Amino acid sequence: MLENASPLLTAWSSFYVMAGSSAAALTGLMFVVITLVSAHEGPKNQDGVSIFSTPTVMHFAAALMVSAIFVAPWRALLYPAISVALVGLYGTVYVLRVMLRTRNLSGYRADLEDWTWFHLLPLVAYGAIFGGAIALEFDPRKALFAIAGGVVLHIFIGIRNAWDVVTFLAIGGPGSTNS
Repeated sequence: MLENASPLLTAWSSFYVMAGSSAAALTGLMFVVITLVSAHEGPKNQDGVSIFSTPTVMHFAAALMVSAIFVAPWRALLYPAISVALVGLYGTVYVLRVMLRTRNLSGYRADLEDWTWFHLLPLVAYGAIFGGAIALEFDPRKALFAIAGGVVLHIFIGIRNAWDVVTFLAIGGPGSTNS
Protein backbone atom coordinates (compact mmCIF):
# COMPACT_ATOMS: atom_id res chain seq x y z
CA MET A 1 0.00 0.00 0.00
CA LEU A 2 1.22 3.49 -0.79
CA GLU A 3 2.44 5.30 2.30
CA ASN A 4 1.09 8.51 3.79
CA ALA A 5 1.61 11.28 1.26
CA SER A 6 1.64 14.27 3.57
CA PRO A 7 5.21 14.15 4.96
CA LEU A 8 6.73 13.09 1.63
CA LEU A 9 4.97 15.71 -0.44
CA THR A 10 5.44 18.46 2.14
CA ALA A 11 9.19 18.04 1.71
CA TRP A 12 8.73 18.63 -2.04
CA SER A 13 6.21 21.48 -1.83
CA SER A 14 8.63 24.37 -2.40
CA PHE A 15 10.15 22.54 -5.38
CA TYR A 16 6.74 22.04 -7.00
CA VAL A 17 5.61 25.60 -6.22
CA MET A 18 8.77 26.86 -7.96
CA ALA A 19 8.49 24.42 -10.88
CA GLY A 20 4.77 25.06 -11.35
CA SER A 21 5.22 28.84 -11.22
CA SER A 22 8.04 28.64 -13.74
CA ALA A 23 6.03 26.42 -16.06
CA ALA A 24 3.03 28.75 -15.84
CA ALA A 25 5.12 31.86 -16.55
CA LEU A 26 6.92 30.17 -19.43
CA THR A 27 3.59 29.04 -20.88
CA GLY A 28 2.58 32.69 -20.92
CA LEU A 29 5.79 33.57 -22.72
CA MET A 30 5.00 30.91 -25.31
CA PHE A 31 1.96 33.00 -26.23
CA VAL A 32 4.46 35.68 -27.26
CA VAL A 33 6.27 33.09 -29.38
CA ILE A 34 2.98 32.05 -30.99
CA THR A 35 2.26 35.70 -31.70
CA LEU A 36 5.63 35.94 -33.44
CA VAL A 37 4.82 32.81 -35.43
CA SER A 38 1.48 34.20 -36.55
CA ALA A 39 3.04 37.57 -37.43
CA HIS A 40 5.80 35.89 -39.45
CA GLU A 41 5.65 36.92 -43.08
CA GLY A 42 5.40 34.22 -45.68
CA PRO A 43 3.22 31.16 -46.08
CA LYS A 44 1.48 29.98 -42.95
CA ASN A 45 2.34 26.37 -42.19
CA GLN A 46 0.18 24.87 -39.47
CA ASP A 47 2.44 21.79 -39.40
CA GLY A 48 5.34 23.81 -38.00
CA VAL A 49 3.18 25.14 -35.16
CA SER A 50 1.71 21.73 -34.31
CA ILE A 51 5.11 20.01 -34.42
CA PHE A 52 7.34 22.62 -32.78
CA SER A 53 5.35 25.25 -30.84
CA THR A 54 2.30 23.40 -29.51
CA PRO A 55 4.35 20.53 -28.02
CA THR A 56 6.48 23.08 -26.18
CA VAL A 57 3.32 24.47 -24.56
CA MET A 58 2.23 20.91 -23.77
CA HIS A 59 5.54 20.19 -22.00
CA PHE A 60 5.17 23.33 -19.88
CA ALA A 61 1.56 22.32 -19.18
CA ALA A 62 2.69 18.84 -18.10
CA ALA A 63 5.22 20.36 -15.69
CA LEU A 64 2.49 22.65 -14.35
CA MET A 65 0.00 19.78 -14.01
CA VAL A 66 2.40 17.50 -12.14
CA SER A 67 3.35 20.40 -9.88
CA ALA A 68 -0.30 21.18 -9.17
CA ILE A 69 -1.00 17.53 -8.40
CA PHE A 70 1.86 17.30 -5.92
CA VAL A 71 1.05 20.49 -4.01
CA ALA A 72 -2.51 19.32 -3.33
CA PRO A 73 -3.12 18.06 0.23
CA TRP A 74 -3.22 14.32 -0.46
CA ARG A 75 -3.56 11.86 2.42
CA ALA A 76 -2.21 8.92 0.42
CA LEU A 77 0.00 8.64 -2.66
CA LEU A 78 -2.41 6.45 -4.63
CA TYR A 79 -4.42 9.26 -6.25
CA PRO A 80 -1.53 11.55 -7.14
CA ALA A 81 0.33 8.46 -8.44
CA ILE A 82 -2.56 7.62 -10.74
CA SER A 83 -2.93 11.24 -11.85
CA VAL A 84 0.78 11.70 -12.55
CA ALA A 85 0.96 8.33 -14.33
CA LEU A 86 -1.83 9.51 -16.63
CA VAL A 87 0.10 12.72 -17.38
CA GLY A 88 3.19 10.66 -18.22
CA LEU A 89 1.25 8.17 -20.33
CA TYR A 90 -0.66 10.84 -22.23
CA GLY A 91 2.55 12.79 -22.83
CA THR A 92 4.32 9.72 -24.16
CA VAL A 93 1.50 8.98 -26.62
CA TYR A 94 1.37 12.66 -27.60
CA VAL A 95 5.10 12.82 -28.37
CA LEU A 96 4.88 9.61 -30.42
CA ARG A 97 2.05 11.14 -32.48
CA VAL A 98 4.06 14.33 -33.03
CA MET A 99 7.05 12.21 -34.10
CA LEU A 100 4.89 10.57 -36.78
CA ARG A 101 3.74 13.98 -37.99
CA THR A 102 7.35 15.21 -38.10
CA ARG A 103 8.28 12.41 -40.50
CA ASN A 104 5.64 13.72 -42.93
CA LEU A 105 6.53 17.40 -42.53
CA SER A 106 6.78 19.26 -45.82
CA GLY A 107 8.81 22.41 -46.32
CA TYR A 108 11.28 21.63 -43.55
CA ARG A 109 13.30 18.54 -42.74
CA ALA A 110 13.92 18.06 -39.03
CA ASP A 111 17.59 17.49 -38.26
CA LEU A 112 19.18 15.48 -35.43
CA GLU A 113 19.06 18.46 -33.07
CA ASP A 114 15.32 18.89 -33.71
CA TRP A 115 14.66 15.19 -33.18
CA THR A 116 16.65 15.25 -29.95
CA TRP A 117 15.13 18.36 -28.38
CA PHE A 118 11.59 18.25 -29.74
CA HIS A 119 11.00 14.49 -29.56
CA LEU A 120 13.56 12.27 -27.84
CA LEU A 121 14.20 14.32 -24.69
CA PRO A 122 10.47 14.99 -24.12
CA LEU A 123 9.92 11.24 -24.48
CA VAL A 124 12.57 10.67 -21.78
CA ALA A 125 10.92 13.28 -19.54
CA TYR A 126 7.44 11.75 -19.93
CA GLY A 127 8.95 8.31 -19.36
CA ALA A 128 10.55 9.51 -16.12
CA ILE A 129 7.24 10.99 -14.99
CA PHE A 130 5.30 7.83 -15.89
CA GLY A 131 7.92 5.46 -14.46
CA GLY A 132 8.27 7.53 -11.31
CA ALA A 133 4.51 7.52 -10.80
CA ILE A 134 4.41 3.73 -11.12
CA ALA A 135 7.39 3.41 -8.74
CA LEU A 136 5.68 5.54 -6.07
CA GLU A 137 4.20 2.36 -4.63
CA PHE A 138 7.56 0.59 -4.34
CA ASP A 139 10.09 3.31 -3.51
CA PRO A 140 8.34 6.69 -3.12
CA ARG A 141 11.43 8.67 -2.12
CA LYS A 142 13.40 7.71 -5.24
CA ALA A 143 10.29 7.88 -7.42
CA LEU A 144 9.71 11.49 -6.41
CA PHE A 145 13.22 12.33 -7.64
CA ALA A 146 12.52 10.66 -11.00
CA ILE A 147 9.29 12.61 -11.40
CA ALA A 148 11.01 15.86 -10.41
CA GLY A 149 13.72 15.13 -12.97
CA GLY A 150 11.06 14.75 -15.65
CA VAL A 151 9.43 18.03 -14.61
CA VAL A 152 12.72 19.96 -14.65
CA LEU A 153 13.68 18.39 -17.97
CA HIS A 154 10.37 19.58 -19.45
CA ILE A 155 11.07 23.12 -18.28
CA PHE A 156 14.58 23.14 -19.76
CA ILE A 157 13.35 21.54 -23.00
CA GLY A 158 10.64 24.17 -23.24
CA ILE A 159 13.05 27.05 -22.68
CA ARG A 160 15.45 25.74 -25.30
CA ASN A 161 12.70 24.94 -27.82
CA ALA A 162 10.99 28.31 -27.43
CA TRP A 163 14.35 29.97 -28.07
CA ASP A 164 14.88 27.73 -31.11
CA VAL A 165 11.52 28.75 -32.61
CA VAL A 166 12.17 32.46 -32.02
CA THR A 167 15.65 32.35 -33.53
CA PHE A 168 14.38 30.28 -36.47
CA LEU A 169 11.84 33.00 -37.20
CA ALA A 170 14.35 35.81 -36.59
CA ILE A 171 16.62 34.53 -39.36
CA GLY A 172 13.67 34.12 -41.70
CA GLY A 173 12.92 30.40 -41.59
CA PRO A 174 13.91 27.78 -44.17
CA GLY A 175 15.53 28.98 -47.36
CA SER A 176 16.29 32.40 -45.92
CA THR A 177 19.21 34.40 -47.22
CA ASN A 178 19.92 35.41 -43.60
CA SER A 179 21.09 31.94 -42.58
